[in-house]
Amino acid sequence: MPENSFVPLPGSERGPVDGAQPAGELDSSARIEVTLITRRREELPDEVVTGPATLSRDELAARHGTDQADVELIRSVLGRFGIEVTGADPGARRVSVAGPISAFSQAFGASLRLVSSPHVAARGGTAQHRYRVGGLQVPAELDGVVLAVLGLDDRPQAAPQIRRPPGMEAQAAGALAPTSYTPIQVAQAYGFPAGTDGTGQVIAVIELGGGFGTSDLDAYFSGLGITAPSVTAVGVDGASNVAGHDPQGADGEVLLDIEVAGAAAPGASQLVYFAPNSDRGFVDAVTTAVHASPTPTAVSISWGQSEDSWTGQARAALDQAFADAAALGVTVTAAAGDNGSGDRVGDGQPHADFPASSPHALACGGTSLQVNTDTGTVSAETVWNDGSGGGATGGGVSDTFGLPSWQGSAGVPGKAGSGSSGRGVPDVAGNADPATGYQVLVDGQSTVVGGTSAVAPLWAALICRLAQATGKSFGLLQPSLYAGVSPGTTAAGFRDITQGNNGAYRAGPGWDPCTGLGVPDGTALATRLGG
Repeated sequence: MPENSFVPLPGSERGPVDGAQPAGELDSSARIEVTLITRRREELPDEVVTGPATLSRDELAARHGTDQADVELIRSVLGRFGIEVTGADPGARRVSVAGPISAFSQAFGASLRLVSSPHVAARGGTAQHRYRVGGLQVPAELDGVVLAVLGLDDRPQAAPQIRRPPGMEAQAAGALAPTSYTPIQVAQAYGFPAGTDGTGQVIAVIELGGGFGTSDLDAYFSGLGITAPSVTAVGVDGASNVAGHDPQGADGEVLLDIEVAGAAAPGASQLVYFAPNSDRGFVDAVTTAVHASPTPTAVSISWGQSEDSWTGQARAALDQAFADAAALGVTVTAAAGDNGSGDRVGDGQPHADFPASSPHALACGGTSLQVNTDTGTVSAETVWNDGSGGGATGGGVSDTFGLPSWQGSAGVPGKAGSGSSGRGVPDVAGNADPATGYQVLVDGQSTVVGGTSAVAPLWAALICRLAQATGKSFGLLQPSLYAGVSPGTTAAGFRDITQGNNGAYRAGPGWDPCTGLGVPDGTALATRLGG
């Protein structure tokens, strides 16, 4: 084989960013670090992904992780270009490599520029970042060995799925919305199993910006009359917990996630992983969380973007990280999106949000909840849709992932213009309407927020309480939740939501692309899953 011959890297194609503007010269001698995702030693068997069989971390690494010979091959081949291996995580199939930009450009065919572009996570804001358009190459010796090269282009990848009542961002909680609840009240409305609080369980929370202060958490949980959970920040790829800089943005997401999960399952400890908002940061945060010791019970993700905005290699890397989670007995909950069936794409077509559209994540849609907080009685619950001026739950049919076997009898519709069907989103739902939102404390300010951002940590908390009640971990929960489901019928352990729409899709009896199987009856789910 000729030295330094190259082959295309499948799935690496990057599209242009609307509004990207030159931001000066990129220093080609600057040193950067990049994550490579490698092939598995052996493919994961279906039975350890769909369960109930699981693997230990050591078993996953030894059987299905990176072969050390592949690490040495990467070290040898990239060393010719002046790129060094700085770390390897065989279980997560990650190899970290570093070197000057010019070396990466030569090794991977990346023509990088420095640009400023609209920031997907900051409404009206911009970000300066490295940028490329088109596909990558790999040295021919690494063909099939390296499956993804993440971090050359470090554009902002995902947005927080959080919503505030329009025009009321900075007002006090009492003035924000005619109806709002504490997370404890929402958990009671959904029948979270009595006698449980998540003790002994761990929730990993993924964040791509923002931060939290312990004073906020102490004040919030003491105001609810409960002991604050253990919350620990973990930095990934140089990011850290930075609170007080973005109360209307990422801080709100971080504190919403922690406070909802912590109020609904105060006995569960939380590890909050902070990573840069890029495809590399997202993948590294998830893999770090999934492969941590002790193994988490649930991973909560409230960030995402339309499937179309991801490269194929990044989608595959994240999806496979979720498959690893399932094999380890970890359940991943992901917000289904806050922009209705169009998912903020703007072409008039329905789009599913990723990572919720991964078949290895429990996709969490949104409702509008009316409940008597004195009695816990629900008087009404519909699909969350605030119309053209506000948000609506995401949901639809994936263009990327096929219809999973466990969802085959649920009645997922065919994709537009095609007789085939794909992965249906969401799987489950919960209160998300900011007009019936959650009372939280953000950077010292009491406020009310909503969005499917709140539903992912709510379900993560429920899963911890179900794990405590049953003595089990669940991994990929969907095969159990969808078992015996047929079109138009209510799944055991759920209350069906049949009114409302998210744009292209309308709710109805049984599973639908607005609220999935429905909202939980936690007590009934504990009985069902404990059997």
